[in-house]
Amino acid sequence: MIRVVLADDHPVVRAGLRALLDAQSDMTVVAEYATAEELLAADPETDVVLTDLRFGEGRLGGAEAARRIVAAGGPPVLVLTTYDSDADIVTAVEAGATGYVLKDAPTEELAAAIRDAAAGRPALGPAVQRRLLQRMRAPGVSLSPRELEVLELVAQGRSNDDIAVVLFLSKATVKTHLAHIFEKLDVTSRTAAVAVARQRGILD
Repeated sequence: MIRVVLADDHPVVRAGLRALLDAQSDMTVVAEYATAEELLAADPETDVVLTDLRFGEGRLGGAEAARRIVAAGGPPVLVLTTYDSDADIVTAVEAGATGYVLKDAPTEELAAAIRDAAAGRPALGPAVQRRLLQRMRAPGVSLSPRELEVLELVAQGRSNDDIAVVLFLSKATVKTHLAHIFEKLDVTSRTAAVAVARQRGILD
């Protein structure tokens, strides 16, 4: 029996996932948490952690939770989210997540991903695989995970000060990342960087 732990800030989502997974003959949900902080504090015995990517402003994200769980020698972490941008996917995978599945995936796809994760196999949904392939094929674009995070926040309209706070960076470091982004995308402004990134499928 595959023991699964859920981490999602929406009670309705957790209830739906619990019902869906408990209906599988080889799975059972052993615990659920509303934040990544609760998940890390509880440190439950499980075979797979199924976590959302974002838990709201000021909260620890699923990617960072995955990083800490993996660093501590914990169970495989599978990210289940609505976010499918390159920045989100690459950040989660770089952090050590075993898999990444979108919330609109069919039940069979999610169940298969959990089984793969439990067996130690990569578990990337078809939609996520397509995004990664598009990124690999995009000529001349190779932004680092941190640069992708910065660019995504720029796309949200965040100032350099905001980005520094959210990513726990200095303002000077944020400016350095922006300079590298501008150079790699061959642009001279924040607006142009976001526009080009969207055209190339780097951002939603």
